[in-house]
Amino acid sequence: MLAYHAGMKASAGIFLVGPMGAGKSTIGRVLAARLGREFCDCDTEIEKRTGASIPLIFAVEGEPGFRRWESLVLADLVLRPKIVLATGGGAVLAAANRDLLKAHGCVVYLQAGTDTLWERVHRDRGRPLLQAEDPRARVEALAAARDPLYREVADLIVSTDHRAPPAVARTIVSGLRTLVRAHTDA
Repeated sequence: MLAYHAGMKASAGIFLVGPMGAGKSTIGRVLAARLGREFCDCDTEIEKRTGASIPLIFAVEGEPGFRRWESLVLADLVLRPKIVLATGGGAVLAAANRDLLKAHGCVVYLQAGTDTLWERVHRDRGRPLLQAEDPRARVEALAAARDPLYREVADLIVSTDHRAPPAVARTIVSGLRTLVRAHTDA
């Protein structure tokens, strides 16, 4: 039913990118159910494959070690047919990861304002990047620094501010259909 880029197969994945707290996992589950696709969360898959929590990986291997695991797992997950994949917020940092996402499916940037992001993540003690002197400033800095990378890979940008996951999923489906029509008409 869905095809995205010229020549891309309908079995191509739908990859959700965006900052922590944008709703990638929650919305991804709703979107996958709506489309009858498999849902996968990249961070959860990393934990399964390593047998360690994300905070433990950060503690033992640091962020560079975690990013290596993320790239390795992402390279495998993008090849799964008809997947809705919630990436980690920093998955777009590596150019190779951005290339993989663009080459293997449709990338949806779930965008949210920093107030929304902060409200959604400030109580979560399991986010290693928020273990900072000023966690709110860290959320703002990460969102600002990564925004150009999310935009670079995005086929579709959807706001999640003040919106329920089913409403966002409907917007994504509508946007995907528009992309299909645009590529079919081209």
